[in-house]
Amino acid sequence: MIKDMIFGIVGGLGLFLFGMGLMSDGLKKVAGQKLKNILESMTKRAPVAFLVGAGVTALIQSSSAATVMVVGFVNAGLLTLKQAICVIIGTNVGTTATAWLVSISGLGTLKITAYALPAVGAGFILQVLGKTRRTKSIGQIMLGFGILFLGIGFMKDAFDPLRQSQKVQGLFIALGTKPLLAILAGTVVTMLLQSSSAAIAIVQLLAIQGAFGSNWETALNVAIPFVLGSNIGTTITAQLAALQTNLSARRAAWAHTIFNVLGALIAYPFVHLGWFGVLVHVASPWDLGPTTIAMSIAIAHTIFNGTNSGIFLPLAGVLGRLVVRLVPERPSDALVRPVVLEKHLLGTPVIALDQAKREIIRMAKTAKRALVRSINGIVEDDRAKLESVRGIEDFIDAFQLEITSYLSALSRKQLSDEVSVKLPVLLHTVNDLERVGDHAVNIVEIAERKIERKLSFSDSALAEAEQLRKEADQMFDCIIAALGNDDTEAAKSALLNEDNLNKMQIDFRRSHVQRMTDGTCSAEAGLIFIDLVDNVEKIGDHLTNIAQAAISGLQWAGVEPRISPNPPE
Repeated sequence: MIKDMIFGIVGGLGLFLFGMGLMSDGLKKVAGQKLKNILESMTKRAPVAFLVGAGVTALIQSSSAATVMVVGFVNAGLLTLKQAICVIIGTNVGTTATAWLVSISGLGTLKITAYALPAVGAGFILQVLGKTRRTKSIGQIMLGFGILFLGIGFMKDAFDPLRQSQKVQGLFIALGTKPLLAILAGTVVTMLLQSSSAAIAIVQLLAIQGAFGSNWETALNVAIPFVLGSNIGTTITAQLAALQTNLSARRAAWAHTIFNVLGALIAYPFVHLGWFGVLVHVASPWDLGPTTIAMSIAIAHTIFNGTNSGIFLPLAGVLGRLVVRLVPERPSDALVRPVVLEKHLLGTPVIALDQAKREIIRMAKTAKRALVRSINGIVEDDRAKLESVRGIEDFIDAFQLEITSYLSALSRKQLSDEVSVKLPVLLHTVNDLERVGDHAVNIVEIAERKIERKLSFSDSALAEAEQLRKEADQMFDCIIAALGNDDTEAAKSALLNEDNLNKMQIDFRRSHVQRMTDGTCSAEAGLIFIDLVDNVEKIGDHLTNIAQAAISGLQWAGVEPRISPNPPE
């Protein structure tokens, strides 16, 4: 019996999570771009952001997925911290939709689980035979819906023996008399599952099967602390998503955690005194019993998240300032503001092109920072500087995506000859700068190999690396001046820097081979140094493409780029 129960619980939970994932992915495919556009167009009005967060979460049936999306948008600079907090508050209300679905499936009058198999069959047929991507995605939604409720059915059957176990009921009831432990248990279970919907569904099904006892008011009071804990535990997903993101994204993830923890602290006295259960009982227009206990738990979930949101939504700015204090800036955080390109200016192409050009200049300054830190990192064996380059490269990628998308949208407008000639040159400039970021990361990778193998450069090699850095740094300054001020003389100076870099590549390769011959430098360190020289020289080639374009007034005057930049992904 125990084996069957464990298999039923594990298998049912697996089907529940798998079905939820399928349904969520299908919904995002059907309306993914629309969801992205809705979130991107968030206004500064907190109620609008809140409603969108609630609506999107209710649609995709996962607060974790919605919050991870928000963290990603903050990381890309598409949402501010305050906007993100308002959306996150909304996701907590939207996630109650799953609890209501589970409640309906547990009612005696309507058994949604009876329709699970037909939904699986119909969804599979649409996914396999569907002619369009949209039809296949709708099939995926139906398939996920059916599998989700099959999982609920298996878990419900697996929990059935608990109705007869006095020991299990006694354990849960004892835990219910210690709400703090129950909250902790709900937090841990949800952290492990990474889904508050799944955790609360388990609590609802346990209650339906009588695991919390046959006294339904007691069962409700036992379940409520688990619900509070699941709201805390679900924040772990956003924390994991924010590990490799920028400062604002990390703060957004922590805002989610602090919001739910503070909400649980506010609710705890009411739970401890039993008042929360009384409130749920008053709000429920039915008598508690085996067919209504799940709905009462859903009401408890909704009251907690609704009240919590009502308290903190007007205080979103205060919560944001609290998070800024609790999550300070680290030295490795790249100090780059989000890309801002005003789409309303696309109707005036000349102004739009000038705006894009200003963002390209900011992108160039960011790429310069990546180059300088990578060279300094390999010379100084500074892991912090090297790691910061990867973060900066993420910003460079964001610049490329946003500027390229903006210029592509601009290309579809009616353009003058001047704008239509400059536009493709700026696109190539963006790609060249993105390739500079890639080469900076290449330097980071060889630097990490140098540190791991405890290799060192000779004094003469360090002096040559410093010459490379100065020359590339100066070339970047010339490029930035050329783009910012239409300075053709600065662009011509950049070409002189490139000639110097080419000469350095030849001379430094020769001198390093000599050092290896003399035994003053190991062969492995020599190869790393040569990789450094080659990457800096390739960066010079990409900057040369930009310099040549600047000299010709951002036009191709019969001069092909020295290196064809990779097309945007």
